[in-house]
Amino acid sequence: MSEQHERLDVVAVGAHPDDVEIGCGGTLARLVDQGYRVGIIDLTDGEPTPLSPGPEARRQEAAEAAAILGIHRREILALPNRRLMDGFEPRVELAKWLRRWRPQLVIGLGSKTPLASPDHYQAVQITDAAVFYSRLTKWDDCFDGLPVHAVARQLYYHLGFDPAGSWGEAGRLTVDISDTLDRKLASVRCYRTQFPPEKQYVLERVAAIAQAVGGACGFGAGEVLTSPRPLGVSHLMDALQLLPAGPDS
Repeated sequence: MSEQHERLDVVAVGAHPDDVEIGCGGTLARLVDQGYRVGIIDLTDGEPTPLSPGPEARRQEAAEAAAILGIHRREILALPNRRLMDGFEPRVELAKWLRRWRPQLVIGLGSKTPLASPDHYQAVQITDAAVFYSRLTKWDDCFDGLPVHAVARQLYYHLGFDPAGSWGEAGRLTVDISDTLDRKLASVRCYRTQFPPEKQYVLERVAAIAQAVGGACGFGAGEVLTSPRPLGVSHLMDALQLLPAGPDS
């Protein structure tokens, strides 16, 4: 299998470089530590932005951030920042990468970001459609003959700065990132063009929210993901992190 067709276990999708790091970077680092092969797809290069000298700077920042998290593959697509729109071509382009990498799990943006980039909500729709397109048969001419691939599960991350979240309770889970919070924050700091010294308060907010949502579950830090379907467990005691009783219990 060529590098381009290297199989991954998990793929996270963002509208711009830094979305994934802010939304679920700690979760991805933890998955890497647990032995899973993880990739990131950025739909745009995020350019132009006010403080960046150009696309190459953003790509370098993205590469540094991926290295900190231990990401195995990162692909930045050529879709237009600020003009990202859900449509057939963006859906197909992302679906091709899902067919190449064949992940079990896709983690994508899950909500609008009012007063921030509308690209984020367009990415929600593009990712949802690409997951569906990835598994459709009898459409080889649109997908360069790449084999179909059915993504087993899909989850959402969020870029809001409300620790309580505004996503409802159904299908919500919190991932323990106590051991990877520092790497998450370090990966976000790689985006020096987006978070100069006068915007370091954003990092403080990201850390505070992670500590708040994690603390509610007894973790040092956490990240909230949501599922479009109800979540179930086969091993209740494992899910509750309860060990068998000892002889003196």
